[in-house]
Amino acid sequence: MKKRNKVFYWIATIWLALGMLSTGIVQLIRMEEEVQSINALGYPTYLLPMLGTWKILGVIAILIPKFPLLKEWAYAGFLFVMIGAIISHLSVGDELITFFGPALLMVLTVVSWYFRPANRKLEKQ
Repeated sequence: MKKRNKVFYWIATIWLALGMLSTGIVQLIRMEEEVQSINALGYPTYLLPMLGTWKILGVIAILIPKFPLLKEWAYAGFLFVMIGAIISHLSVGDELITFFGPALLMVLTVVSWYFRPANRKLEKQ
């Protein structure tokens, strides 16, 4: 793996992990702003701790060595959640600024996945 690719991978992965961990914790503890936000989107608040738990587990999955299949699922989950967030904000007509966080995390997910080292990828059959 080229050094440049390794740098791209770690920068994207660290920022992705920080973003998902921080939003996961906020959702897990049901911070008031997060409760208001999810209610404004029309979702029940019981989704917050589930989303928060999944995000934290996903961060652990992408950071620990080995377990490439688990990493694939974690990246897919991050991508699905961020696409869902963007569509949810679009559907209620939120301001453009509300798309920045999910869009940034979506881009970081793709960059981290794309530049991941060979030992973090599934072996080709």
